[in-house]
Amino acid sequence: MESTENQMGRILVVSSDHPSDDKLISVAKAIASEPRLRILNYLTHKVASLSEISEQLDMPIATASLHLKSLEESTIISSHTVPGKRGQQRLYTRIYDSIVFHLPENTSRKLQQNFTIQMPIGAFVDHSVVPTCGLAGVNNIIGIMDDPISFYEPQRYHAQLVWFSHGYLEYKFPNHIYKKENPKSIQLSMEICSEAAPSADDWPSDISLYINDIKIGTWTSPADFGDKRGILTPEWWGDWNSQYGWLKFWRVDHEGASIDGRLISDISIDALSLSDKPYITVRIGIDDDAVHRGGLNLFGKQFGNHAQGIVLHVEY
Repeated sequence: MESTENQMGRILVVSSDHPSDDKLISVAKAIASEPRLRILNYLTHKVASLSEISEQLDMPIATASLHLKSLEESTIISSHTVPGKRGQQRLYTRIYDSIVFHLPENTSRKLQQNFTIQMPIGAFVDHSVVPTCGLAGVNNIIGIMDDPISFYEPQRYHAQLVWFSHGYLEYKFPNHIYKKENPKSIQLSMEICSEAAPSADDWPSDISLYINDIKIGTWTSPADFGDKRGILTPEWWGDWNSQYGWLKFWRVDHEGASIDGRLISDISIDALSLSDKPYITVRIGIDDDAVHRGGLNLFGKQFGNHAQGIVLHVEY
């Protein structure tokens, strides 16, 4: 099974060389159920616990638990544990907006290949940040607020929210097409917004993305969103702080570069030289000459509204 993203949301692609393939059957069985479809519909815009799903869908807890297990085993949903009023509780998140089945094809055709890597937001290998800045984990602040020294702390790898006024974060993704294939497209997605202190409804920020030192494009975030709590944002995080961002998609192929499906330049996939090194360098930040230097909030799997880090997807 593979996943990809476009302006319509995250897509689960189920491919098989044989109709009896376990992967195809697992997903097909998981969605061939009216109760499980009701659960998926309920999880469209929220994260929920077993007890909440059971109560809201008028479904016995044991029955709901079995359906959730089937959906999670087929990777359509995911779960994570958070502190609750009576110990730990498990929350369920719907991962995909669409499911596409690719049935067995003519074996004489060469199948398109791809790979997807999800990078934790704290796994940056280089940075340059200016306060206000900081990192937050699931349970607490990492290091010291507004002190760039915190970005060197080993605990940064567990960060679920990273913010700074201007500067950048740089990541290196393993490159599975190194010296092997000609890439057809590369796409990156992440949940981001501006950075005000503590938040602001009107706070534009020009956030730019670079791949292998080539500027792909800039998105102007309209605000630092603090109007309502993020679906995944931990309870300890104050209501007045940044709560969630927008899930943005940058893509480069042979036609050019785009943001959220809108073509923004004629930069081609060939210009990125993806086959030259065993890694792909990704830099996200605020350029020194940006018109709107309104900072950046970058959300991880357990902060904001989307249960993901930085997701890279390459087709070749």
